[in-house]
Amino acid sequence: MGLLIKAAAVTNQVQDILIEGGRIRAIGPTLTAPLDYPVIDASGLTALAGFVDCHVHLREPGFTDKETIASGSRAAAKGGFTTILAMPNVDPVVDSPALLQAQVVRNQADGLVHIQQIAAISAELTGATPVDMAALVEAGAVAFSNDGHGVQEAQTMYRAMQLAAANHTIISAHLEDDSLAAAGVVNDGPAATALNLAPLTSLSEETQLARDLLMVAKTGCRYHVCHVSSQTSVNLIRQAKAMGLPVTAEVTPHHLLLDDSMIDSDEPNLKMNPPLRSRADRLALIGALLDGTIDFIATDHAPHTAAEKTGSMCDCSFGIVGLETAFPLLYTAFVKSGLVPLSTLSDWLTHHPIDRFHLTDAGRLRVGDVADLTLVDLSATYPIRAADFASKGKNSPFIGWTVTGRICQTLVAGQLVYAGQAAGEKA
Repeated sequence: MGLLIKAAAVTNQVQDILIEGGRIRAIGPTLTAPLDYPVIDASGLTALAGFVDCHVHLREPGFTDKETIASGSRAAAKGGFTTILAMPNVDPVVDSPALLQAQVVRNQADGLVHIQQIAAISAELTGATPVDMAALVEAGAVAFSNDGHGVQEAQTMYRAMQLAAANHTIISAHLEDDSLAAAGVVNDGPAATALNLAPLTSLSEETQLARDLLMVAKTGCRYHVCHVSSQTSVNLIRQAKAMGLPVTAEVTPHHLLLDDSMIDSDEPNLKMNPPLRSRADRLALIGALLDGTIDFIATDHAPHTAAEKTGSMCDCSFGIVGLETAFPLLYTAFVKSGLVPLSTLSDWLTHHPIDRFHLTDAGRLRVGDVADLTLVDLSATYPIRAADFASKGKNSPFIGWTVTGRICQTLVAGQLVYAGQAAGEKA
């Protein structure tokens, strides 16, 4: 059985898309299909390659009160994401071939979208001995990360890089020196002082990045920087790339759109790790994304329960949800504003992460590709509402923002996994 999508805008032309066997068979005007094929009327909608998020927390097993694979993948589909990479900081931590294989089975059984699994760099995320990378790569690990924890021992990271280079895999690094981070909850800046909140210096990120880049030069390891947050980090990454090092980087929507000058109260939904930095840092991140120093955008989708995001920043959990808000926020800020064309946003959300993580199973909206795509109403303007989220987590500082660009339908391997409002339909 196949599917025919009629009259979608594809690269500024009205086209039909014929899908058969989970792949795109043809793209062109006035295509025909067998009578028993379902037809999607995409008049007024734009077809985009499904988005790819290389940094997602699904919380299962161990923390299913926050999120599950099912709810997280529903959120992904609702946000237009067709491939996501899941971080290993669940319980038990994904740090052995047996645990990774069990996690892959869960992902495939309960996921609505393609879920690739990242494994831990070291046991329990904090151990001093790197995991058996060769066995984990063989078991299906797409990359290695201790996300949520910086690798404190230089020797541990150095050995992990040697193993990653030998096994042709990627280190996806959360950068945080615990001795510098201490008990900080917001950026070391005016907001911390005004609100009497413990500061979290950017040196915690920058010193580990400088250390790691020296070891990348020595090992040749493919190295990816998670959630870049500071201007100094940008400068270090730019220098590493100029040296020809195999380094890539991501930035989150919240670090592009928010900074600590916008923190005027002790608001838990403004607490994330790394924290929102200064306005100068935010502008440097935007500039680095525009010039290619930062390669793409990842959400760091981090759902928590309402209780965990209530009270003071001193006591609540780090992190916000992002899968369902990423596209409309970015479309509104970058494309609708005229800063970049839609094709550039597609590069940041799809093509560049596919390239950097060698995701051969993700589609790019081309004939012969896996039929991973999303249909978007680029004229729809609406408020972001927590009640609309498919994620269990409602922890977002963007609730109440008015955005443009609504995901209407999402297909994974030719299967409809999300169907929302039709073009022009009001919320």
